[in-house]
Amino acid sequence: MKNKFIYFAVLAAMGLASCEPEFENEVSNASYSAGEADFSSYVAIGNSLTSGYMDGTVSRVGQQYSFPNILAHQFAVVGGGEFTQPSYEEDVNNLGGIAGIPGFPNRLVFNLAPKTDGNGNVIYDAAGKPVPQGVQPIAGTSTVTLIQQAKAYNNMGVPGAKTFHLTLQGYGNPANLSMQTANPYFVRFAMTPNSTVIGDAMTKNPTFFTNWIGNNDVLGYATNGGAGSTSGIGSADITPSAVFSASYNAIIAALTSGGAKGVVATIPAVTAIPFFTTVPYNPLTAAAVASAPDPTGAGAIQQLNTQLYGPLKQALTAFGAGDRINLLTATGKNPLLIKDETLTNLAPQLTAAFTPTLGPTLAAQYGQIFGQARQTTNNDLILLTTSSVIGTAPAGIPAPLNKYGVTYPLEDKHVLIPSEKTAIASATSDFNAIIRAAAQSKNLAVADMNAIMNQLAGGLRVEDGQVYTASYFDGTNANTVLFSLDGVHPNPRGYAIIANEVIKVINTHYNAKLPLVSGGTYPGITIVTTNQ
Repeated sequence: MKNKFIYFAVLAAMGLASCEPEFENEVSNASYSAGEADFSSYVAIGNSLTSGYMDGTVSRVGQQYSFPNILAHQFAVVGGGEFTQPSYEEDVNNLGGIAGIPGFPNRLVFNLAPKTDGNGNVIYDAAGKPVPQGVQPIAGTSTVTLIQQAKAYNNMGVPGAKTFHLTLQGYGNPANLSMQTANPYFVRFAMTPNSTVIGDAMTKNPTFFTNWIGNNDVLGYATNGGAGSTSGIGSADITPSAVFSASYNAIIAALTSGGAKGVVATIPAVTAIPFFTTVPYNPLTAAAVASAPDPTGAGAIQQLNTQLYGPLKQALTAFGAGDRINLLTATGKNPLLIKDETLTNLAPQLTAAFTPTLGPTLAAQYGQIFGQARQTTNNDLILLTTSSVIGTAPAGIPAPLNKYGVTYPLEDKHVLIPSEKTAIASATSDFNAIIRAAAQSKNLAVADMNAIMNQLAGGLRVEDGQVYTASYFDGTNANTVLFSLDGVHPNPRGYAIIANEVIKVINTHYNAKLPLVSGGTYPGITIVTTNQ
């Protein structure tokens, strides 16, 4: 994941986040009760949200804040047994990642150290304050390895897993890594090369379980901007409903085969998480394109209108598509330029229109580039990772068209357009109906994480009176942020809030009386003053 996110000023008075777990409910009160549940062998099934993934990775300390580990601590009050998680003892510096495996970077942190230019000069914002370096992988080399632990754990959360992966043989076979049919996280602890996640989990003989699987069945498609394959089962695809249903029901059948009770969780509305709501659709300002000797950027805006946006607007208007492009303003915010594959491709028409002035070769290039181009609206969602792409040069594209989102359209993988948002919402609704039906068939409790996410969007008030929102860290909201710096996964405080929601449904559905945790006592965003 690219990590040049939008950087924000941070108040030094916020202090540094603690790194050690603080389990505040060290209680042993006879008034607490397991009710109709038996927590003596608790097993957690799921993906990254179950594993304790945060800030872009699983790390030794971060794992301790997984919501199942928090739950197990509370279960212990009423007879809960030992709860184990995959070993990260070799992660001595708490960097996470996986050594030698591309795409598994170190843990993200927010670095308060001042940002400098190419000459080592500190960069200041408009208020005269040093601009922090912001979100970046923590420095150092990961010590996490693919050593095979060959052991089943109580926490069987596997980052990246889709529903059908949990029943897939060979998903933990290192020989399958090169074919991308195995998962490095499961390789680390699969009992045998032919193990399945659910099969290994059942060796723990669960008496109680949580099952929060299914997010990746839509999330992979969403975080890739809806640019999936045609197979339907790739990492960037929405899983077909029939496949999801068969896999999910097989998992539930296995988990309940010994009489275990449990909680299943619905899939939240993934497009409401900070990964999709942080970068505005209209981030382009005159200041953003300013450069010497044009410090205000007004000249650059006028040049863009004269040389690109004006001619495009004129040509598209002639073909009845003038609403795709509007002139830029030097006094406000401007939308981004994107490719929308749902639009009629006007490449031939644009090529013909530009040939008299540009010549056939360059005109054909303009037609190809802008045939399905339009500007973003507030119905589009710009991915958090796209913030590091805006203004950079697309491969092989020469000046003056070499600025993504400004003079060259952002690609499908950079943005979610309305049709893709609809596909995600439809799949989420279908999958949640399947989850609820499976729960009803086995009389299982349901933790409605979809409803919780909807509440977060407007402000979720918890038991201690604190109000949390589904926001990304902006330098002023450290106490109310529940998401980590990857914009997808919760931070420790967020996982504590999730644990409480699960406890509430256990108490209601199984007539239990379990103590809640105090989310405010858990760490929030990880902030450092240096990253050496």
